[in-house]
Amino acid sequence: MPIALFALTLSTFAICSAEWGIAGLLPSLSSDLHISIPTAGLLVSFYALGVAIGGPILAILTARFPNKLVLLVFMGVFVVGNLLCAMAPTYPLLVTGRVIVACGHGLFFGIATIVATNLLPNRQGFAVSMVFTGFTLAQLLGVPIGTAIGNAFGWRATFWTVSAAGALATVALALLLPRTEPQIGGPQSSAAEFRALNHQQVYLTYLAIALLVTGGLSLSTYLVPLMTEITHIPLEQTPWYLLILGAGGLVGNLIGGRLADWKLMPTLIVIFFGQGVLQLCLILTSGSAVLLAINFFFMSVMATSFGGHVTKRILNAAREAPNLASTLSSTAFNVGIAAGAWVGGMALSRGFSYAQLPWLPFVFNTAAGCVLVVSLLLDRRAAATVAEAA
Repeated sequence: MPIALFALTLSTFAICSAEWGIAGLLPSLSSDLHISIPTAGLLVSFYALGVAIGGPILAILTARFPNKLVLLVFMGVFVVGNLLCAMAPTYPLLVTGRVIVACGHGLFFGIATIVATNLLPNRQGFAVSMVFTGFTLAQLLGVPIGTAIGNAFGWRATFWTVSAAGALATVALALLLPRTEPQIGGPQSSAAEFRALNHQQVYLTYLAIALLVTGGLSLSTYLVPLMTEITHIPLEQTPWYLLILGAGGLVGNLIGGRLADWKLMPTLIVIFFGQGVLQLCLILTSGSAVLLAINFFFMSVMATSFGGHVTKRILNAAREAPNLASTLSSTAFNVGIAAGAWVGGMALSRGFSYAQLPWLPFVFNTAAGCVLVVSLLLDRRAAATVAEAA
């Protein structure tokens, strides 16, 4: 396996630790900057908007530059943006630093997946799963460590630490990634790039991603109160269950990449439907701490095993605009993230209990699975038409 993949994993670890680590810093951050916790929580929303909007724009603007150069420039911006966050004396400046970093987040993931698949062209699913491993490691290690650093030394120390991790990742990318040439051929304009995405495999996969993530976040945003109020797990013990989720995510990433290289669509459809079923099982298992932990592990394995599948499917259908296509995948994810927390909150405000929340991901994931089934049927109809013409 090319060692350059580890440089990409380290980079995504730093980036995702910065994205998700803010959640554990909200109390101290709100106290220090004299803002409410809900106001501090908007840092998550601003970041998601930056990813969703800034990524596609930057993908178009940088389409003609070498991929390695774009990755290195973004990592430099990542380091500077987090340093700005660490030194920000006011909330608006902190928001500015977060948005600066967020705008390049989607672009980085999009290009990183392309670079990874070029490093292992015969094992593209596994290559993409290695990139996403940085995300699961951030959940497993980066966020808890960042929160601990923030609790011990103040929230600014977490941003300093993330900047240092980003600088280390930048050096690793510069030394280990092979040199890439400016892109040639393919679409010559923004309109042409978007036309290259006009394929059902692309836009139906985006829709399936958004539905799946919406369902997942409608539940995962409220897992801690579910544990404390339904399973009656003491608050101080909930990090152990979150650690189980992170461990399952790591396993799911590694398994998912291999499944994508084996049978892409059949296993992807099973993953989408299976994830909804496992989340619905929380209704039965949330009465027991042991059963809940087991359910958490397998639910997380299933929830993180589809990244290589959807990336490979999108890139196969959008070969003429790979940067924009893969960057828009991050947009689809972040649309789901923003929508999921809102859907879960709306359900709770309308009378849902925490024990009933698993119905939401079941419905959304079933809908996402149906979208994939439709896409697969369209694939087969197109193949049959070509065969008949031949």
